[in-house]
Parts: sequence; C-alpha cells; structure tokens
Amino acid sequence: MEKRQILEDWYQRVWVEGDLDAIDEMFSPDTQAAGLLPEMQMGPDEFRELVPMFLAMVENPTVSLDKVMEDGDWASALYSMRVTDASSGKPVIGTGQLFARFNGDKIAETYNSFDFMSFFEQVGLLPEQSLALCLTGQRIG
Repeated sequence: MEKRQILEDWYQRVWVEGDLDAIDEMFSPDTQAAGLLPEMQMGPDEFRELVPMFLAMVENPTVSLDKVMEDGDWASALYSMRVTDASSGKPVIGTGQLFARFNGDKIAETYNSFDFMSFFEQVGLLPEQSLALCLTGQRIG
C-alpha cells in the first residue's frame, strides 16, 4: 500500500471518524509521535485520549493531504483540517505537517507540527492575533 494511502486512511479513520481501534491497526505498538505536544512523545495510548478530546470540540471534520512526498520508508505531508467549531458553528481551518517512517503498512515513527495557536484563536480559546501580540512582548491574558 502506498504511504499516501496509509496517511489518508489514518486521518480519515482516526481524526474524522474517531475510530480508536484504527490506532492499533495503523501504528506499530512502540510508535512514538513527536511534536504534537511540547516536550512529550505520544504513543497509541495518548492518541486514544487526545483524539476524543479534540473531536468533542469540533463537528464535521475533514482532512486534506495537500502535498505528500515519499522516499523509501519515509513520507512527509502538508495537510489541512477543516472543521466546524462545535460551540459557535463557525468554520475553522487548521494546517499541519507530518514526517513519518513506515514499517511495512504501519506507521513506526512520526514528527508532527500543527498550528494550534491559529486553531485555538479560531475557536475562541485564544485572543485573535495571539502570535502578533506575543511577538510584541504583550502577554495574553
């Protein structure tokens, strides 16, 4: 199976459908994902906690793999996630990057980056222009 298809299945089954069983099917048991939460690598158990928390905040999620590059056991992807904010009904767009190593058809290692600041601004959990405020030295609060 092509790595792009594995990634598409991962986002569809786990992040769109909330199929937590897919985590064990698609991850090697010792897979660690770095980058989603600072200073913390996430394994299958942590994903089973994170995904329902995230999906409780949103409705109608869709994920698009905008660019994918494959090289041997590795693939990288730029992706977009479109959701509806469950509390306001407003559309929200989040973007991220993924760099993953595969062992056969399973994800064995990942490095992630997701623009949580912009996402949390759009759902109203951070003030608008939070990054710009921080860059000027102002505290968010």
